[in-house]
Amino acid sequence: QVQLVESGGGLVRPGGSLRLSCSTSGFTFSLTSMAWYRQAPGKQRELVASLTFTGRTNYADSVKGRFTISRAAAENTVYLQMDSLKPEDTAVYYCNTQTAAFAWGQGTQVTVSS
Repeated sequence: QVQLVESGGGLVRPGGSLRLSCSTSGFTFSLTSMAWYRQAPGKQRELVASLTFTGRTNYADSVKGRFTISRAAAENTVYLQMDSLKPEDTAVYYCNTQTAAFAWGQGTQVTVSS
């Protein structure tokens, strides 16, 4: 049974940082390209960052240079380091495969506000 459990969200001031974690199980993590997505109120879910199992990264233009996706194969965990946060980064953040192959987890709320 596949599980995706996101954590690390919270309330942060503009310009601050957060590190999100996604603990996974139930599939071969080391051979799966992973991604972070987000969904802001009233908007569609969008892909924020992806990381192939070969190490190639890709970022949405809106977060390029501020967010960094990484993975720890031994822990079956994918991370999203978010720096220089802006109010428009406020959303629920989810992890999934690069093709969103699995059921969505509960996500983790990120709120950027002064």
